[in-house]
Amino acid sequence: MKVEVFTIGRPRLGFVRAGVEEYAKRLKRYANFAWHPVADEARLLARSQGALRVALDERGEEPTTDELAERVRRWRLTGVKRVAFLVGGAEGHSRALLGAADWTMALSRLTLQHELALLLLLEQLYRVETLLAGHPYHRG
Repeated sequence: MKVEVFTIGRPRLGFVRAGVEEYAKRLKRYANFAWHPVADEARLLARSQGALRVALDERGEEPTTDELAERVRRWRLTGVKRVAFLVGGAEGHSRALLGAADWTMALSRLTLQHELALLLLLEQLYRVETLLAGHPYHRG
């Protein structure tokens, strides 16, 4: 299963860029992973067409890491080919995008700055992959 993360733009904060690069590199050891910065929401929707879409929004379902890992495991077992995690810009996602999502997920009930949300998502995806692989990074 290919795991893709789509963002509107690239991080401007240096420490976020460094963290994104680090976790993208780590993720590629465990999963078929790609990060796609795009210019706007229309491109985000177009490029994620055909994938199972997960929109990040603080009003979404807030899974634990174990619950997210179980969901990823089930997607793989049921033959999902592509999962696209969608991270909005500073204004979040439109109603149209949220309506086009297969699942809306929250990383926290807190409103997170979109660059920090990207970094947190990548860390959690890496944690999920290590958990599924039985690697000791995940400590529960």
